[in-house]
Amino acid sequence: MTSGTRRSGTREKRKLDELMRLHGGRFDHNLHALRIVEQFEQRYLDFPGLNLTFEVREGIIKHSRDYDPAQFPELSEYRLDERPPLEAQLIDFVDEIAYNTADLDDGYEAKLLDIEMISSEVPVFAELYGEVERSHPQGLEKLKFNEAVKSILDRLATDLIENTRAEAAASGANSVEEVRRLARRLAGFSPQVATENAALKKFLLERLYNQPAIVMDRERSVEALGQLFEFYLDHVEAMPKSYAELAQHGARHRVVCDYIAGMTDHFLLRQHLELLGASSASATR
Repeated sequence: MTSGTRRSGTREKRKLDELMRLHGGRFDHNLHALRIVEQFEQRYLDFPGLNLTFEVREGIIKHSRDYDPAQFPELSEYRLDERPPLEAQLIDFVDEIAYNTADLDDGYEAKLLDIEMISSEVPVFAELYGEVERSHPQGLEKLKFNEAVKSILDRLATDLIENTRAEAAASGANSVEEVRRLARRLAGFSPQVATENAALKKFLLERLYNQPAIVMDRERSVEALGQLFEFYLDHVEAMPKSYAELAQHGARHRVVCDYIAGMTDHFLLRQHLELLGASSASATR
């Protein structure tokens, strides 16, 4: 799902997994994404899926975690006992950089975070904001904040590239196949920047994701998700025609899960309001 913050998306994925397990299934974000591009999307007459290369599909599966070949025999073609290529290894770090800097900006825009608070708890922000202050002392606070966040993004991305390049050189690997056979992944931050990134993540968790207003919105969204899931199980015709047709011929709970997993938070809440009414989300409280 697409959510306001990375943390809220995590809660919703857990809720989908909880609901799926009640029906003998499970929800895994990577497996869901693979199924969408391999099976659900219909762009060609002769075969399902988007006709993506093996490497792209492998990256969808292996970018953020390793899968045990014994537990996931259906993924055997993806060489689960080997490391993914460097491009795939980088994806999760890039994703984290984008989410964390965007969430920092969203928190500031929503006035849940301020310059003093961030500077006192995120040393890298204090350092980079201080540099902007010295070079543009008369600048608007918002613009100076923007420059500091942009500098954090640049610092994290640059370090990720340079450290991964150094790790690759030190490993002696000279080809994708040699990277695959290594005992560990190579992509990652240097120790110093990893510490800086960890401090940023800790700050966002404590000061933003656990804010009462954010928690309340997250709980409302998760509760609405559960109610909408059950509604669609009983009323598949309420889903778009393509999903309703799939539900007639396949596992209904899987189709419902796939449909909800593709919703943004705003769309989910709008669908919940239209189909179940304003009072249903609070009926169980």
